[in-house]
Amino acid sequence: MIRACALSELDDKKPLAVEVGDVPVVLVREGDEVHALRDECSHASLSLSEGEVTRKGIECWLHGSCFDLRTGQPSSPPASEPVDVYAVRVDGDDVYVDPTTVVNQQRP
Repeated sequence: MIRACALSELDDKKPLAVEVGDVPVVLVREGDEVHALRDECSHASLSLSEGEVTRKGIECWLHGSCFDLRTGQPSSPPASEPVDVYAVRVDGDDVYVDPTTVVNQQRP
């Protein structure tokens, strides 16, 4: 696990782009829970961190594909492939991400 940021840097439901090692990651806080996804839309290779968090997940700003924060699965086209979701641990005010542990490997 690599420290990605301080928990206090994360506003609720506002994406934050970070580099964890050499992996682009978008962090999203939902109350006490923090989600970490690859910061790249599987359809257009754009930064998801530039999009908005909706009740369905994080939305790509260009074509509107929305990805579930827990599974990385797209819930709307044009994306059809999930994005990687990484293991997260919060310790005090520190947020740790393991970009080598993809937790949504149950891909179709």
